[in-house]
Amino acid sequence: MSKAIDIKYGASATFNSARHVYEAAGKVREEGYSVWECYTPMPVHGLDAQMGVGRSKVPIFTLFGGITGFFTGMMIVWYMNAYDYPLIVGGKPYFSPIYPFPVFYELTILFAAFGTLFGMFFLNRLPRHNHPVFEHPNFGRTGDDRFMIVIEVEDPNFDDEKTLSFLKDLGGKSVGFIKERVK
Repeated sequence: MSKAIDIKYGASATFNSARHVYEAAGKVREEGYSVWECYTPMPVHGLDAQMGVGRSKVPIFTLFGGITGFFTGMMIVWYMNAYDYPLIVGGKPYFSPIYPFPVFYELTILFAAFGTLFGMFFLNRLPRHNHPVFEHPNFGRTGDDRFMIVIEVEDPNFDDEKTLSFLKDLGGKSVGFIKERVK
């Protein structure tokens, strides 16, 4: 029977207001940390830019899904009219990009939506049913009235003592480590 062991996941600090976490996030970025996250009970305008987070890559998945849907719709109509059921109606050609418009339009929208959904799942590494941060005693408050910054151990600049003292210097409350239970 294997025993569960606790592995250090990162260092965390809570803050009382959006202004405090916003200012702290800028200082964390300036200090050179790269593997860290902010948890807030509501969207904080400009926090992503303050953290140095770039644009999402989900639109790339949406674009490829839409292009795939467009060409799939065109190929379906072309195949059906050229090989599967060739029927000349009113002297029209077997294939024209005008009359199958509803088919490729709808498939473009459908595949773009699927590209968005699966791109979001892929980039967010979902489904992840549990995250080590969820086990932190103050994490529940980040859905109500507290703000939290977590700097992960994987960060190249992470040092136990320096990181904790840095978070305390930022004005963080409840500064401590988050542990991940591994079986």
